[in-house]
Amino acid sequence: MKKLFITLGAISIMGLTPLLTFASPQSDLQEFRAYYFKKFPGIKLQDYANGIYALDKARRFEWQASEEFPPYEEAVDIGKKLFNKYGLKNCFKKGGIGVKQNYPYFDKKTGKVRTLEKDIMACLKKNGVDTKKEKLKYKKGKFAAISAYMAYTSRGNKINVVIPNDKRALAAYEAGKRFFYAKRGQLNFSCANCHIDSVGMMVRGNLLGPALGQTSHWPAWRKKWAKKSAKKRGGDSKPLDGLGTLQRRYGGCNKNIRAKPLKAQSVGYSDLEYFHTYMSNGIKLNGPAVRQ
Repeated sequence: MKKLFITLGAISIMGLTPLLTFASPQSDLQEFRAYYFKKFPGIKLQDYANGIYALDKARRFEWQASEEFPPYEEAVDIGKKLFNKYGLKNCFKKGGIGVKQNYPYFDKKTGKVRTLEKDIMACLKKNGVDTKKEKLKYKKGKFAAISAYMAYTSRGNKINVVIPNDKRALAAYEAGKRFFYAKRGQLNFSCANCHIDSVGMMVRGNLLGPALGQTSHWPAWRKKWAKKSAKKRGGDSKPLDGLGTLQRRYGGCNKNIRAKPLKAQSVGYSDLEYFHTYMSNGIKLNGPAVRQ
């Protein structure tokens, strides 16, 4: 990725972490893909939608078995009921069905990045829903179920995030890119440290997945989240326990490296999602999905 990166003056923890130079989003995308294609020559572009399961055959077998009776299935049904209950189809193109592939997008009116979750929340409030009373909060629970249902209706559609020729849009993209490569927290790690430098390696018993295709399967149902919720409640897990959005995961990653997480749907995380998702353009959506 020589054209895409310049070497850091200081040696990183892994000795590999690059820093992006200023380049067009299109050239960034080409170089980003080229890196993974070179590192994992046997894996096709569409396979990256499967994350770590594209890298490890044993884990892929276990994952495919779980997809026969997916634990997120009931959550999707709940999300569909809530989607209809709150009249969300009135706020989206195509009635909100099969639209996730175009998110996030840059809103020229507000000059900010709009995620699917932001538009869901805006619609709820527009429709007069008391989100506090209904316990509809970003990241998880019923709110994540709505997002999961909308993602489910978009399965098979290719990610198509657009970076318009607008200075503000390019600035948001560049901000997201800087976030992805910037080191933070007490462990001094960046997103790139784990998902580029150390991709395919083990950490705390888990395999580090590639950043390419990483946004294709959210919201996701994570075993870790389900177990944590059930343990906290002192009983069996419920349908929505393991469900969470991409920005919930961003917050968890920041905590793992001992960095203070940003608020869900903050400008920082939304810009990160803009860059992160653009890097997976052309990959088919397959969310929600099961993850570790």
